[in-house]
Amino acid sequence: MVVRKRLIFWLIRAYIRKSGRVIFFSFLAGLIFFFIFLIILRFYANLIPVYKISIIGVSGAYTKDNLPSFIVEKISRGLTAVDKSGEVKPSVASSWEILNNGKKYVFHLKNDQYFSDGRKITSELVNYNFSDVLVERPDALTVVFKLKESYSPFLITVSRPLFHAGLVGLGDYKIDDIKLNGDFVQSLTLSSVKNRFDITKYVFYPSIEALKYAYVLGEVTYAVGFDNLRFGNISLEKFNNSVTSKKINYTKLVTLFYNNNDSILSDKKIRLALSYALPNDYSEGEKVFLPYFPASIYYNNDLEDKKQDIPHARLLLSASSLASKSADTQLKINLSIKTLPKYKTVAQKIAKNLLKIGVHISIEETNSIPTNYQIYLGDFILSKDPDQYQLWHSDQPRNITKYKNLRIDKLLEDGRKINDLNSRRKIYSDFQKFLIDDVPASFLYFPAEYEISRK
Repeated sequence: MVVRKRLIFWLIRAYIRKSGRVIFFSFLAGLIFFFIFLIILRFYANLIPVYKISIIGVSGAYTKDNLPSFIVEKISRGLTAVDKSGEVKPSVASSWEILNNGKKYVFHLKNDQYFSDGRKITSELVNYNFSDVLVERPDALTVVFKLKESYSPFLITVSRPLFHAGLVGLGDYKIDDIKLNGDFVQSLTLSSVKNRFDITKYVFYPSIEALKYAYVLGEVTYAVGFDNLRFGNISLEKFNNSVTSKKINYTKLVTLFYNNNDSILSDKKIRLALSYALPNDYSEGEKVFLPYFPASIYYNNDLEDKKQDIPHARLLLSASSLASKSADTQLKINLSIKTLPKYKTVAQKIAKNLLKIGVHISIEETNSIPTNYQIYLGDFILSKDPDQYQLWHSDQPRNITKYKNLRIDKLLEDGRKINDLNSRRKIYSDFQKFLIDDVPASFLYFPAEYEISRK
């Protein structure tokens, strides 16, 4: 054993004497190469293809033809675009002219716009299918729309995203994969046109509760559109490594609609009294009293918000037609509110406030807009254009309050015929003034929505 140990030692010593210089310089060269590699990696790591995948959960049933707007806007753009204030800006079209008293729109396309498959946009690919509109294409970069009647919201109508060959668009992202369950979209995978390794996958769930379960189970890393963060007896914001954010949805307006044909609510004084008894604030969102979002160029800032005023509300009730028919000194009114289930707690809060003026409210849940009701608590989607003709004009079937006012009718008719911006602003300022004075409905708040993601 001693002889073997000495032999091994002599062999190692002899090897070092013979190759020691080679071993030292090889080690030194390796060390230098290693540090050079680290320096190069620092500067060029971003060039190494690394997939960045975001999995986003969305609630609701959607088909390929009615995907959420925040997804569609990633895939494509329209001839025009609408900024946050509601003003129309160029997009795929560089400019336009409005001729023949608003019956003719001439759009000039930009010369450097391409679909995500590389095909250049031309007038032939501007394929809006408008009824009663004649389309002409005098050259590759010009498209002309001829309308039978003047229609000023048309500029916003053509902000609708353009597609060809299905869902090939002009946006920053393209569709890589789409999975369907019957007619409904189960999942949708997008990739960036500029960076194919930047991937976003949207997974659709039938309800908010199903989406919450999906987030808790780790099926999605990001979830959008929650009206609250409750999950059982806890809050999702308490989950480890989760980040929540809150934003106001200015496209949806929660509203208390009054049936203007009802024997009680046909009296303007009673509707006005109810409006003065409503809460001043709503924890569920941002309070508003006009049917436009505050940043809109059409919002009438000169009108004063109605604050809760219980004594004034009682005076209005005592001066109403119902009071004149009643022998009771203490007027009591029984009304019913039909509400969407998601607004039931708001309905209960409203009922509590109305009780202060002697109005007793019964609450009934409904899953859709009721045909028969006294008061309906629901919501409506605000258009990008200030036109609300369908909601308030007396001859429109979507006028669910059965509201009739010839002055309002005239303003709404004029508003969709005039293209001059200042003239339209004046029309819709007057519209808001007279609408609020008549109180066919009480506008409550823009709902808050929550998003949650994992760190």
